[in-house]
Amino acid sequence: MSEIAFDSATELAARIQRKEIGCAELLALYFERVDRLNPALNAIIVQRRDEAMERAQAADAALAKGERWGPLHGVPMTVKESYDVAGTPTTWGAPNLKDNIAAQDALSISRLKDAGVVIFGKTNVPLMLSDFQSYNDVYGTTNNPWDVSRVPGGSSGGSAAALAAGLTGIDTGSDIGGSIRNPAHFCGVFGHKPTWNLLPPRGHAMPGVLTPSDISVIGPLARSAVDLEVAVQAMAGPDEIASRGMKLNLPELAKPASALRVAVWRDDAMAVVDASVAQRVDAVAQALGRLGAHVDFDARPVDSEHTHTVYQCLLQATMSSRLPEERYQSILRQVEELPADDTSLAATIQRSQVARFRDWTANNEQRTHIRWRWHSFFENYDIVLAPVMATSAFPHDHGPFGGRTVVVNGNAEPYFNQVFWAGLASVSYLPATVIPTGPDETGLPIGVQIIGPEYGDLITIGVAKLLEKEGFAFTPPPAA
Repeated sequence: MSEIAFDSATELAARIQRKEIGCAELLALYFERVDRLNPALNAIIVQRRDEAMERAQAADAALAKGERWGPLHGVPMTVKESYDVAGTPTTWGAPNLKDNIAAQDALSISRLKDAGVVIFGKTNVPLMLSDFQSYNDVYGTTNNPWDVSRVPGGSSGGSAAALAAGLTGIDTGSDIGGSIRNPAHFCGVFGHKPTWNLLPPRGHAMPGVLTPSDISVIGPLARSAVDLEVAVQAMAGPDEIASRGMKLNLPELAKPASALRVAVWRDDAMAVVDASVAQRVDAVAQALGRLGAHVDFDARPVDSEHTHTVYQCLLQATMSSRLPEERYQSILRQVEELPADDTSLAATIQRSQVARFRDWTANNEQRTHIRWRWHSFFENYDIVLAPVMATSAFPHDHGPFGGRTVVVNGNAEPYFNQVFWAGLASVSYLPATVIPTGPDETGLPIGVQIIGPEYGDLITIGVAKLLEKEGFAFTPPPAA
């Protein structure tokens, strides 16, 4: 029955409804796989087996009475460690938060439970969700199931690794600099970074924080595009305050592939990608072209350098707001020592970490202009295809951030250059769906992101569903 472990969440739910497998039986199957495979991966780092089994048994009892809890009735699920799940630690990989036990579920977790899932564990993250890798001093290092000597991505690395290895039915992560998209790409699964605040993040934050963080979103990872759609619909919608006057009405993909207008952003001097990655972007574009879509390799909605600079300034301001006071004061002293005439990109970004509100507002105004450029662009195009990262999964590297590099086309490139590709969608609050496209010459997965207009989440997922039928689908790692 091990092949069942790699079914999509919606397929698992259908099996349960057809009574081909029981909820408790399916959960036990995943427990066995976790016991056998997780020690080498360290993807799932918190488990709540007794509570999960009780819920699975209740799901079986409900089904026996003809009750259906929701579209994911009885499906075993894990979630990123940074979500509050009542009775479990929420540390974000920080040792000073190791005793932070959640008193209640995050709003999105409650909504997923309403959809029927059985949450049995939490998956690993990097310290403060701030890396393309997933390791920390609380839980250790997570490995990629395609090659344990390589990273699974970050910050939702444990989520993607658990899915790829067949240790869970579905997962949910978060993304500010590619933290859903990068692990999906490295591990060969699907992921969706939603429109900003479409999925309310309450309960995915530092203790006591209720304000949604700029740029940052929560969203699902899965083994199929259909699962992404089901999870987004379960988690999306206004919170209790906004729901007094707002209702969700997301547009769906309402045209055939032959009517799609596709822009392709395959590479950029701001963040060069390996030829193997650019070729996979081409392959997706060509597949859509064969279906009759209009494909344009030259159209660009925004200027690369400008949008990246604005993104970095706003990103660094948001990330620094999460820092301990001592670290923040250290950065403030460094900025005060910068020469007044230093207007380099590095100095600009460093200043943005401690920006005055006037300066942040100026960057936010620039961001709003960029959002309107994207809005105009999407009047003529439906989606943009782009890389997720420069390469497939790279070897573990726990050295200082400033000394890290990634080898691209034989050349060492700065480690964090590749946040450029995440920033295209992130800074403008756009949705982006990652699909697996197959392995590179080393046998490691490569993903491609489908970027769409604000609130076009079901459009980008709809294109992903279309491409999944064309063969851009999940395949298990050889050793799983």
